[in-house]
Amino acid sequence: MRTYLVGGAVRDRLLGRPGGDRDWVVIGATPQQMTALGFRPVGKDFPVFLHPTTGEEHALARTERKSGRGYHGFTVYAAPEVTLEEDLVRRDLTVNAMAQDEDGTVIDPHGGQRDLADRVLRHVSPAFAEDPVRILRLARFAARFADFTVADETLALMRQMVDDGEVDHLVAERVWQELARGLMEARPSRMFAVLRDCGALARLLPELDRLWGVPQRADYHPEVDTGVHVMMVLDMAARLGASLPVRYACLGHDLGKGTTPADILPRHLGHEGRSVRLLRDVSARLRVPNDCRELADVVAREHGNVHRSGEFGPEAVLRLLERCDGLRKPARFRELLLACECDARGRLGLDDCPYPQGPRLAAALDTVLAVDTASVSAGALARGLKGPAIGDAITQARLAALTALATGQ
Repeated sequence: MRTYLVGGAVRDRLLGRPGGDRDWVVIGATPQQMTALGFRPVGKDFPVFLHPTTGEEHALARTERKSGRGYHGFTVYAAPEVTLEEDLVRRDLTVNAMAQDEDGTVIDPHGGQRDLADRVLRHVSPAFAEDPVRILRLARFAARFADFTVADETLALMRQMVDDGEVDHLVAERVWQELARGLMEARPSRMFAVLRDCGALARLLPELDRLWGVPQRADYHPEVDTGVHVMMVLDMAARLGASLPVRYACLGHDLGKGTTPADILPRHLGHEGRSVRLLRDVSARLRVPNDCRELADVVAREHGNVHRSGEFGPEAVLRLLERCDGLRKPARFRELLLACECDARGRLGLDDCPYPQGPRLAAALDTVLAVDTASVSAGALARGLKGPAIGDAITQARLAALTALATGQ
């Protein structure tokens, strides 16, 4: 029984990057031997065990044979006679197909160290084509390692996989899992660039793919192209350290521009409502978590109003806060403001421009939340007011507070 560190942990050590989770492969062992040593079995599709002390995953060496379509279409064989080389050859990329023994020696049968030095993402073997998730994984790695390129032969293989319909068999949960992880990388736009290059984006997110080539008014959008703008917004969200819900909202805020009638371009009248409808379809199809879909919905609907809010009086500001449910969900409202800032700064030459609407609306929300509604209600009751009249009194108190804020009183 021999144990090797494998995969991303070896890659990141060689790159000098901070270590994350460590994965291990075990050669020459049976499941019975692992459990006898105190390892706890957790694998559903193949034998994976948790170390009794560290809790790190240890997988028995295995081979895989394609037996059907999609991510689950494999027959797995794990046995003591499976070698380390046989286990490594089934992995996706050369930079992930290295192992390290207890002495620190790197086992690299597929040139992973060479590709690390050359900054290249390259598939290990033709077996890459058997698992469509690998397209998403590679695109995600492109977002993490922004200075890496995709090998020409690997991109050609990915295009063939798309043409063969393999990506059409991906399950929604796995697509979202990989997209969500890619959105949180340092340069998320690169994930979508790779997916576009191989044709997978048109299959997985046609609502997003159609944005490239759609023009916008140059006076508002110097970059003109809508797809380019959305990618700039997404990278701005990464630059500002935004959460996953904010990044997802940035991704979908302008989907409606892809369905703007050609005769009114480059204007996009009513694109907010179309974006909301398209986003709801995407979120349902990919089974996006509620926090992401709810923020994306309000950002798509209201980002234009947030941008124009400097022109609003107290009444319009209060209506905006109420439409966005900011009084009940102030944290989400602040995420809305961050997404709108990313939208405003995700434009050619405007990336370092201030966004005064953010702090102005945040201050307005704090001002409204500071109104003592209990005291206002008690005073209204003392004056004999009832029902809706009490609500009106609270509204007037909030408007008075917003007026005082606006006039500096």
